[in-house]
Amino acid sequence: MKKKSLLLIVTLVLVTALMSGCSQKSEEGELHVYNWGEYIDDSLVADFEKETGIKVIYETFEQNEDMYMKLKEGGSSYDLVVPSDYMIERMISEDMLAKINYENIPNMKNIGSEYLNREYDPAQEYSVPYLWGTVGILYNKSLVKEPVENWDILWDEKYSGNIIMMNSTRDSLGIALIKNGFSMNTRNPEELEVAKKDLITQKPIVKAYLVDEMKGQMVNEEAALAPAYTGDAIVSMEENENLDFVIPKEGANLWFDSMVIPKNAENKENAEKFIDFILEPENSARIADVVGYPLANKEAVKLLPKEIQENKVIYPNLEEYPNLEIFKNPKDINKLYDEIWAEVKAAN
Repeated sequence: MKKKSLLLIVTLVLVTALMSGCSQKSEEGELHVYNWGEYIDDSLVADFEKETGIKVIYETFEQNEDMYMKLKEGGSSYDLVVPSDYMIERMISEDMLAKINYENIPNMKNIGSEYLNREYDPAQEYSVPYLWGTVGILYNKSLVKEPVENWDILWDEKYSGNIIMMNSTRDSLGIALIKNGFSMNTRNPEELEVAKKDLITQKPIVKAYLVDEMKGQMVNEEAALAPAYTGDAIVSMEENENLDFVIPKEGANLWFDSMVIPKNAENKENAEKFIDFILEPENSARIADVVGYPLANKEAVKLLPKEIQENKVIYPNLEEYPNLEIFKNPKDINKLYDEIWAEVKAAN
């Protein structure tokens, strides 16, 4: 009788422990992440799940405007999103973001001071720098024999059918603006009209409007010229030695992508755990190794090969490029931007 009682007690203890373990695991919950495509080392997500017991649901987007509309329209709940500077400014102004509890992110100390308190989040309350870079022209040296120095080469008819443009409202419109001597942040309708007409004039010689797929086209030498983000250019150049990258003389976009937490996030603490995990120097270095973009994590940069740290394409001396601009939120003319881009895409 005692043996049976003892066995029963042991069994109950084991069952209780197992149930407690299962309950503890499920209490860790989920994390819904919405990031740019091809913007992380996928194995890091699995490592985070293994380390924390948190299940990650990971989705991607192609441009800031797509991400914004999905969050604004509702129906989807994300805990962590990675917008660009001007979109963060817009989301803050529309009360779409939660303030971050930095007590849960001790690795914030690894971020370089030059990447903090930028105009889009001056008090650094809502965002944590993820990656940054510039926009320039990626070109094939075997197909383009002349010097590539200015944006207007993307309007040269001799490269008809060999030019890729960005499927991105702000980027393509920004390129047309700066090509014409205007600020990428102009609010002047007449200047925006000039840029729109320029993009419509260019359209017949454009092979395609792409974002992530651009790299494959350039690596496979299916196009000669394309505007490109720094990291995409680096990855492409590593795969095809005929490719090179230049920041045009007129200037270009200097951008910052940061991790933010939507105000309606259901798993805010899990999002902060993920941010802290990403900011571990070894983990940030793994991301840089895969995607090629510059890091804001100064401790992670020290772990990269010297040739990467000293590469002026990846880590340019920003003082040498006084014409670089950070996009700002166009606020009340967002509708005009959307109308311009719709006209460009609809043009024959």
